[in-house]
Amino acid sequence: MFKAELVRNRGPWRNLDHLEIAVAEYVDWFNHRRSHGEIGLVPPAEFEENFYGQRAGSTEGEALVPSLQ
Repeated sequence: MFKAELVRNRGPWRNLDHLEIAVAEYVDWFNHRRSHGEIGLVPPAEFEENFYGQRAGSTEGEALVPSLQ
């Protein structure tokens, strides 16, 4: 998906530096601004922040990741 959406569709690139900047911008968009339908149309970074923010309010004895037992 990454190769099709960025490298092939937005190229050709003048040099490696331009491609590197484009990759950083794409990753930022993908994680912070892209609405993801499976998680309530919010960006993945926002969803993760909300998830761990809610878990931080739990009691101190609880782990952030539930036990498999």
